[in-house]
Order: sequence, then structure tokens, then C-alpha cells
Amino acid sequence: MKKKTSFISKLYIALIFIFLYAPIAVMMLFSFNSTPSTYTFGGFSLYWYKEMFNDAVAMRSLQNTIVLAVCTAVLASVLGILASVGLFNSRNKLYRKSMMTATNIPMMNPEIVTGIAMMLLFVFAGSLINRSNVLGFWTLLIAHVTFALPYVILNVMPKLKQFDMHIYEAAVDLGCKPSKAFFKVVMPEIITGIITGCVMSFTLSLDDFIISYFTNGPSFQTLPIYIFSMTKKRVKPDMYALSTLMFIVILVLLILMNVAQNRAERKGKRDTV
Repeated sequence: MKKKTSFISKLYIALIFIFLYAPIAVMMLFSFNSTPSTYTFGGFSLYWYKEMFNDAVAMRSLQNTIVLAVCTAVLASVLGILASVGLFNSRNKLYRKSMMTATNIPMMNPEIVTGIAMMLLFVFAGSLINRSNVLGFWTLLIAHVTFALPYVILNVMPKLKQFDMHIYEAAVDLGCKPSKAFFKVVMPEIITGIITGCVMSFTLSLDDFIISYFTNGPSFQTLPIYIFSMTKKRVKPDMYALSTLMFIVILVLLILMNVAQNRAERKGKRDTV
């Protein structure tokens, strides 16, 4: 009976993985297609990868997306660390709980509601300063930091709660400046949470479409918006090649993040022993 249950559970997990990753596998396969067909595989070729790099608009959109994602990850990480430390040191429990609840709103709120609300806010702010073309890189950056910030806070806060603050207080009592004590004592203990939040911010910004669609302007186009504009006609296989490369990069980042977390956990266990 146990063997039968184990077989059914393994089969169920396998079906879930097939359902999740079969479309990605098909996309990766057709990125090596020698013909422009999206339903008939004519043989292996790197032609569409060459075409991808020759597409100036796609490369510019990819560059914009990467720049936006890096800026989002950096700003969200810095603001998230400051917010986490501030909330952790707050003595008012009601204030801390209220702020943590408010932090969860951008994650729970539907993206289309967030996108429309932020678009209206930016347009209204632009009307106050008599600017009609206010939407662009900076509005995209503000919007992306807004929905990425909670993920950094929720990854850093548990690390702060696990840390023994008496060590920090001892360092300060021994003459270390508070800022130096934070970077020397606290930062190494919460670095895994910071890295996790930073990588999540990067990946969320990289593939965001709905919020970007409402907050971008004609002067700055991200890759998801460019691909969406192509769906009105026909998506060429060079977009399969670009999506394949993006998937591999994100997969490598996630693997490195998990490896770093596992090493930090093993190190923590050795230190406690």
C-alpha cells in the first residue's frame, strides 16, 4: 500500500513538472529550428540566435530591461534593508504590525490595479508640473521598486529576528561605531536574505509586463512590452532564442542563490555546534 501511494505521489509530481516546464522545453527546442515555422521542426540551427543579435530594437529593449532590473534590485535592496532595520528596532508593536501589513499590500493587490493606480498618480503629478510626457524610465523605476520592495523586507526581516542583537550591542560597547558595527556584525548574518531579496527583485522586474505597460512611455520600452507588440502580428523564432537565454540566466541565478543559502545555513549550524 505504501509503495502504491509513493508511486502515485511521484507520478503526480512528475505530471506537475511536465505541465510547468513542457512549454519552456518546446520554446527552447524551436529556438534552434532551421525554419521560421512555429509548429514544424526542420532541424537544428543557430540562425535565430544570430537574427536575435541583429535585431536592433530587440537588443535596445533588452538593454533597457536589464538596466531597469539592475536599478530596481539595487534600490529595492537598499530601501528594504533600511526599512527592515527600522521596523525591527521599532518598539511600538502596533506600528510594526501595521507597517508589515501595509508592506504586503503591493504583493496581494492585483497588478492591473497597481498599474492603473500608479499611471494615474504619475499623470496627475505630471499635470502639476505642466509635463505631458512624464511617463518613462523614472516612472517605471518607481513602479518596479514599489512592488519589489516588499520581497526584500520579507526576506531580510526573518534574518534580523534570528540574529542575536546582543552581539551588535557588545561591539558598540567595545568602541565600534554603530554604522561600522552594523556592516561588520549584522550585515554578514543577514546577507543571505539580502541576496535572496535582490535576486527576486531583479527577476520580478525583468519579466514584469502589466505594471510596465501602464507606467512606461514612448521613450523607454522594455522587452516584455516589445514582445507583446509583436504578438499583434507574429512572434518570430528569434524571440524564442532571446527568451531561452533569459530563462537560462535566471535559472543560473536561482541555482547560485540556493547554493549560497545552503552554504550559509551549513555555516550557521557549524557555528552553533
